[in-house]
Order: sequence, then C-alpha cells, then structure tokens
Amino acid sequence: MPDSAPLLETVVVQPTPFCNINCRYCYLPDRNDKTLMAQSTIATLFEKVFSSGWVGEGLTVIWHAGEPLVLPISFYEAAFETIEALRPRNLHLLHSIQTNGMLINPAWCDFFKTRDINVGVSIDGPQRMHDAQRITRSGRGTFEKTLAGIRALRQHNVPFHVISVLSEAAMEAPREMLDFYIAEGIEDICFNVEESEGAHVSGLFAAGDAQGRFRRFLETFWTLSRQGREIRFIREVDGMLPRVFRPNECSMRNAQVEPFGMMNVDCHGNVSSFSPELLGLKNGDYGDFILGNIHTESLESMRRSRAMKAMTRDISLGVEACRGSCEYFSVCGGGEQTRRDRQLHSNPHVILQPDTNGADRFDTGRVRQAKGS
Repeated sequence: MPDSAPLLETVVVQPTPFCNINCRYCYLPDRNDKTLMAQSTIATLFEKVFSSGWVGEGLTVIWHAGEPLVLPISFYEAAFETIEALRPRNLHLLHSIQTNGMLINPAWCDFFKTRDINVGVSIDGPQRMHDAQRITRSGRGTFEKTLAGIRALRQHNVPFHVISVLSEAAMEAPREMLDFYIAEGIEDICFNVEESEGAHVSGLFAAGDAQGRFRRFLETFWTLSRQGREIRFIREVDGMLPRVFRPNECSMRNAQVEPFGMMNVDCHGNVSSFSPELLGLKNGDYGDFILGNIHTESLESMRRSRAMKAMTRDISLGVEACRGSCEYFSVCGGGEQTRRDRQLHSNPHVILQPDTNGADRFDTGRVRQAKGS
C-alpha cells in the first residue's frame, strides 16, 4: 500500500438504513432497520475526518444509503451545527441529500434553501417505468408522491437534479423519457443503469448488449435534448466533458478507486471505502468490507487494515486491466470497481470488478460542481 496520505473528497453518511419504500432493484440489505445514527457518532466522525490531514480545499457530505428524509429536520439541524463547529475555517463543505422525494414538503424546501443543500431526487422517468420498480412494501407505485415532491421543489425554487435508473424498457424510449423531463421542468439529469443487485436480476443485462443499448439511448437522448434549451445538464455527457477536454498536464482523479478517496459510514459508525454499495454486504475475503468503527479505531489504522490492503490490491489489479485494454481509460480512470460477480459470471458472491456506470454514480455533489455553480 502506498504511504502517501489519501485525499478524501466525499463522505457518505447513512443516517438510517431504513427506507419507506421497497424498490425491486435496491442493493441495501437492511432497509427495514430503523436504527438512527447518534449525534455522538456524527461528532466523532467529523472530528477524525477534519483532523486526519486527508481533506483538501473541499469536501462533499452525502446523506444517503437509506431514505434520509424519514428523519426529522431537527436531526439534520443538530448534525449540521455539530459539523460546522468542527469544520476548519478554510474548508468548503457541501451537504448533499439523495431522496426518493415522497416526503418533501414546504418545511423541507425551506431547510434545503436555508442550508444550501444539493438535492437529488430518484425518479425513473414516466409512471409506467417508475412504478415498475419503485414500489411500496404493499406493492403500490410511488410515482405520484415522488412527482409531488419534485413539484414542491420547483414551487419553492429549490435547485435539484434527478437520478433515473434505466431499465430495459427505458432504454428503448429515449423520446418518452425526454418528453417527461421537459413536461415536469426537470433540467438536470443523471442516469444509472439497472444492475443485478442482491436478489434482483436485471432484465437489461439478461437481454445482452447492455453497453451498446446504453450508448444508443444516450446518443439519441442527447441529440434530441439539444434541439431545445429545456435540458441544462446530462451528467453522462456534460459531466464527462471536463475529463475529455483538459490540458495534458492536468491529472484526472477517480476517487472511487483510491483508498479513502471516498469514505462511507453506516449508522453504527462502521466505515468502508470505495462505494456505499459495500455497506452491509458480506464477504470473507474483504472482512465484510468493514475497515473499522469510527468510535474505536483511528482512520490511519483503518487505512492500514488487512481488509483495506486486500481491497486496494484487487482494485488496483482491476484498474491496471482497464488501463491496458480500454481506449477510454484516460477519461474514466477505471470506473467504479465495485460490482457483483453475478453480473459477469452468474456467481452470487461479491467481488471487485470494473463498472460501466462510471466514477460519479454516487457522488451527487459533483452535479453542482460539474455545472460550475
């Protein structure tokens, strides 16, 4: 393992693993668990982060890996006050919340605006696509409540972006997807590709040629969107342009293949790196992906742990395989190396593999940065 200190740019915090809905493709194994992160855990976490020497000029904190809005606003008021009291004065800190949107109301909108929070809403396009996957525990669709949340954001002039998971049906309907976004005043869009997550087997990957179908979808969607001015930002295109058009002397980072480039902390204070998908998953080779607990261990001891060494070794091998075989390596830097083995080899175990979704799948704070706002 290199002795150079990490450069930590994203901390993903799981305030609770509980989610008020039950999406068919969700990767979280404990979304019925209503445990809440203690304020003391937040204080300990950011005391160690800010004193680590690993943080540069900016840090994004993403509240994610469960439905963050099931907690009251008072929880975040207390958490943000704690973090602000600890924050070094020269550090720019951005809070980001990724939500299913169903609980957004005027009080949340006021909170988002007052705290300048980057808001991402998960909506999978028109109702027929969204409700096919994003359902309640009783099997009902969630589209209407999610759309009501989006409309509340617009009514209160809260900037937001959406993340849409592209199913097999959505891949075949770029015009329908675009028409929906335009009709609802959605200007900033991010796409994730539906994957085989846990017990969920993606029909998209089962059908084959997922990469080619995604390329065709994106080309058509981008071409149609550029015929008007309604769509301002498409992450998969606009977010990549700075990576493509950059001076030769400018290096290109991929924090999701760097040890502690991204740090993920569950509601109990357990720490992982590389991707929040790893929280709660089991694997003996990597110590269930847990590097330690924020209450009992230092970040440096976690960086030098056996689990981190094993993950770093295997991720590095994956990155080097990408470097040697992919003409796009200079743009993606190896993508997101955390993937399910069943996607590639029909094996139910978890391993570390290249990902076609790219390096920014979870870093929703970068939407604002990529737009330069």
